[in-house]
Amino acid sequence: MPLPSPGPGEVLIRVAATSFNPSEVGVRLGLLQDVLPVTLPCTLGVDVSGTIVSLGPGVTGRAVGDRVVGRLDGGSGATAEYATAPVDVLVAAPRTIPLADAAALPVAGLTAWQAVFEHAEVTEGRRVLVNGAGGGVGGFAVQLAKRAGATVIATAGPRSAAAVRASGADQIVDYTAEPLPGGVDIVLNLVPLAADAAAGLVSLLRPGGTAVSVTTPLPGGAHFVASNDPSQLARLVSLVDAGDLTVDIAESHPLTELASIHRRSENGQTRGKITLTP
Repeated sequence: MPLPSPGPGEVLIRVAATSFNPSEVGVRLGLLQDVLPVTLPCTLGVDVSGTIVSLGPGVTGRAVGDRVVGRLDGGSGATAEYATAPVDVLVAAPRTIPLADAAALPVAGLTAWQAVFEHAEVTEGRRVLVNGAGGGVGGFAVQLAKRAGATVIATAGPRSAAAVRASGADQIVDYTAEPLPGGVDIVLNLVPLAADAAAGLVSLLRPGGTAVSVTTPLPGGAHFVASNDPSQLARLVSLVDAGDLTVDIAESHPLTELASIHRRSENGQTRGKITLTP
């Protein structure tokens, strides 16, 4: 492919890394066209971290050499050596972690932030059940809910229990072997569910409780697709640099392994955040 050229208001990024999001399997299969429309040809890779190497016309506030992180929407993706991006979706990358690791932050971090603070409105003293805490969004959701002062009950299988415990969950439930506890104030659902399982999650809420899902809609609950909010991403970066938010990288691979990561994800064989580097 030719080296992309940044248009007005865009910059060219030398990609340090992108990260894999399970939703990209749905994009590739054409299952999310109504929600996340793309135009072919489409380069996957929504998360990006890297270094600015050139500026398009009219760009201000950024310079060649800046280390940045952001979310790319619309098919001009980061599974490549170089990617173009609108300058206004980028923020300064964290200083305290490797630049490649920062690629794990945008999609998963923004989804967790909006689930915890905007939709569930988690506050101190609330009992929050995070269903799917072993995924990339789940690790951030557990940490953010704890920072809000909640008691966090997290579901995690044997492969991800240790990472979820390190995120600060107060209680871990092995969903493969134990029933989920009831009487919670908030359910955050982060995994696809059958209709009966979705109804079962809602039944765990106390009267007046709140259900939020980023995947399967829950009966009577809020369902949302995370928006691209650079101001929120900048706040997440600040938490990382302050040592108040940990970016856990489960695996890192070269871009040549992208197809195998997709296959493993489809078979339920991945967990946490996986970064891919040129």
